[in-house]
Amino acid sequence: MPIEQHAPEMEQIVDSGQTIEQLGDGFGGDQGPAEGPLWWKEGGFLLFSDIHNNRRMKWAAGEGMSVFHEPTNRANGLTRDLQGRLLASEHDSRRVTRREPDDSITVVAASYQGRPLNRPNDVVVKSDGCIYFTDPWTSPAAPTQFDLGFSGVYRVTPDLGTLTLLVGDFVVPNGIAFSPDESVLYVNDSRRGHIRAFDVQPNGTLALASDRVLADLRGERPGVPDGMKVDVEGNIYCGGSGGVWVLDPSGKHLGTIVHGAPATTNVGFGGDDWKTLFITTRNSVASIELKIAGIPVPVGS
Repeated sequence: MPIEQHAPEMEQIVDSGQTIEQLGDGFGGDQGPAEGPLWWKEGGFLLFSDIHNNRRMKWAAGEGMSVFHEPTNRANGLTRDLQGRLLASEHDSRRVTRREPDDSITVVAASYQGRPLNRPNDVVVKSDGCIYFTDPWTSPAAPTQFDLGFSGVYRVTPDLGTLTLLVGDFVVPNGIAFSPDESVLYVNDSRRGHIRAFDVQPNGTLALASDRVLADLRGERPGVPDGMKVDVEGNIYCGGSGGVWVLDPSGKHLGTIVHGAPATTNVGFGGDDWKTLFITTRNSVASIELKIAGIPVPVGS
């Protein structure tokens, strides 16, 4: 069965017998996975990153897979801002970028205090237009004396004028998501195997005294915390041991969506009603229908 229930509430989220649809495979290879699933509602299609092959892929029902854009500087996490523009966390260029309507590229963030970012991983936009992203330390191929020596979580103002380091004590900060009311920011740490939660202050920074481990997602089966999204009821979906873990807002493990691949790399909601959960793994993309809608992208749309 693809659904493992750990609590009765899981049945309110997905039918126990719901099947997983495989949409495509053969991505990434051993060097880098499929990542960053992003639903483009106006067009009715899914975008995702094929990192190692340096391209952005498109999937649409009835059409299948096609290459949407290449090269991408081996982009990873994707999202959209309030104006619907595409944001991407780029590995090779070590920056977060925004694609404008004329296809030109605007740099959202590329350095902190004069030193290049490490390797931006995932990105989310708040309803006030601020951009939050994770930047794990993963030793670039050609490190220089100017490189940062820590892994950070950052906030960028809508005018791109102010970059703020919110917290810098993660080992490998990865997936990032807000609670539905945006009062809590969740960030997972792949190396430590858990999700941390922070209360968000009125000015958009984090109340560091509220820092807590929400849940530990380690286990005997393959998979670490990777990627993360939240539904409109506040349930959290995150890669973990054995598949996609579904947690309630308190961090209680409600169940696991078992897709059979060794590791989940990210998840994203989509479909006309935002009730389709798209799942990327190292080599494949799949989907499953849920009963609760995810938070739309762009938020509030």
